[in-house]
Amino acid sequence: MNRERIPPIWVLALPWLTFGMLTGFIIVTLPQLLAPQGVAGGRLAIAVAVILSPMFWNFLFAPLVDVGFQRRTYALFFGVVAVAVTAVTVMDHTGVGQVEVMMLGAFLSGCMFQSAVGGWVGSLVGKEQDSPLGAWSTIYNICGGGAGILISGSATRDLAPGPAAALIFAAFLAPLLVIPWIPAAKPGATRIHDSVGRFGRELLALLRRSDVVVALCLFALPAASFALSNTLGSWSGAFHATPAFVSRVSGAGLILGGIAGCGVVPLVARRLPLRLLYLAIGCVGAVFTLGLLLLPRVATTFALAFVGETFFSSAAIATGAAVTFEVIGPGNALAATTYALLIAAMNLPIDYMEFIDARGYEWRGTTGAFVTDAVISGSACVLLGVVFRRRLLPARRAPAGADERADGGRASGAAD
Repeated sequence: MNRERIPPIWVLALPWLTFGMLTGFIIVTLPQLLAPQGVAGGRLAIAVAVILSPMFWNFLFAPLVDVGFQRRTYALFFGVVAVAVTAVTVMDHTGVGQVEVMMLGAFLSGCMFQSAVGGWVGSLVGKEQDSPLGAWSTIYNICGGGAGILISGSATRDLAPGPAAALIFAAFLAPLLVIPWIPAAKPGATRIHDSVGRFGRELLALLRRSDVVVALCLFALPAASFALSNTLGSWSGAFHATPAFVSRVSGAGLILGGIAGCGVVPLVARRLPLRLLYLAIGCVGAVFTLGLLLLPRVATTFALAFVGETFFSSAAIATGAAVTFEVIGPGNALAATTYALLIAAMNLPIDYMEFIDARGYEWRGTTGAFVTDAVISGSACVLLGVVFRRRLLPARRAPAGADERADGGRASGAAD
């Protein structure tokens, strides 16, 4: 392939804006559409959790986009489907059950879109461009979430359902106009059952590695999930915040809090090991959540809570991604499978904590949700710190050959 035809990294990453806008719509605008129908705050949070659940199980379908058509074709198809279903939901959202089913399909399509884009664009760049691509895709994802909230919130408030849906459809798909300028790699000749079979074999091989198991435990427990950042939009009524205020604050807060959270991680990581930093973010974030109990339930408290939870959530995601790359290490033949597995594990507690926080809300409103989230997350941090205390600090350099003997011949590439 002619490398001169490949656009700059910031252009290659633009499709992630579409995924971010879809996510922003789900976590803030969609609850605002359903709340006037009398849907309770706890039920709204559960609906968001159901819709976002593909975050942790869509990786099972990832092998599908590696065979058959070009990944560019898959990306365009799933992207259009995700946004089209979202637009239809804007026009007709009369029942929460119907909305759950439709938007679950939309977000699953969005996740498949992201997998196709990641595999397609990632195969075009050299190894030295992996980090810039990761940085730009994360920035677009976060900023897309804020833009999606601002655009969809304004559209659904100020326009009739038809024009609002048309505006959302056009705006969410606009980043995909870059697709014709990104080269398409030829599809592989692998058959689908061969692709799935290879994925299963690679998965079993990964589960035999101790560093992968430690990372899975670190991510799968709700030490730093900060699921409240996804559910606060469902409870804005408890803070007496108007829909317009919620959209503006959530959109701007997601962008500012997300960028700040991601930006602080490289600075602190110079002094603190990544795994210890991940738990530290969880502990400090839990204290912040408990501190919110001291504040009155007013609109400004909602703003502080949303920006703060977004800050800690973004910092945790950035640190988790760094831990993932640390585990992958250089020259890893199972790099893609390792990445898919660990990212799925990191998304798992974000989703199930949304269900748990919703039960806390049904128990004692926002107070119950904040207490539930903070206590469970803080306890998970303490448990992981005790169990893996020797693996949270950089390992001492072992004698030559020790790693191979300890891990059955695996070359050491990531610190335990």
